[in-house]
Amino acid sequence: MSKTIMIVDDARSMRGLLAITLQGAGYTVVDACDGQDAMEKIAGQKVHLIITDLNMPNMNGIELIKNLKANPEYKFLPMVMLTTESEESKKKEGQMAGAKAWIVKPFKPETVLNVVQKIIG
Repeated sequence: MSKTIMIVDDARSMRGLLAITLQGAGYTVVDACDGQDAMEKIAGQKVHLIITDLNMPNMNGIELIKNLKANPEYKFLPMVMLTTESEESKKKEGQMAGAKAWIVKPFKPETVLNVVQKIIG
């Protein structure tokens, strides 16, 4: 059975690029356009990993991570930030919220796959 990864990004093109990369490696993909959309779509689904952008409308990536980590059902769900932000203070904030890794855009598809494989196999 393939593992399911949720991609959360307000850029449709980024969600598409990540979906192609991940599906090509055998993962099932669910996508959401922002944190609020992700909160609605994750309900009742078995997701093994979330890859989220930081800067999004309605609910940003750090707010999403904090909201999910506050829910016992998702407390141990690994989450990765994929963003244009590279400031150490933002990385620290993401890490404190519970992000397992931080990937800076633009990225190489193999970088994302390496991170995903290290975290969920």
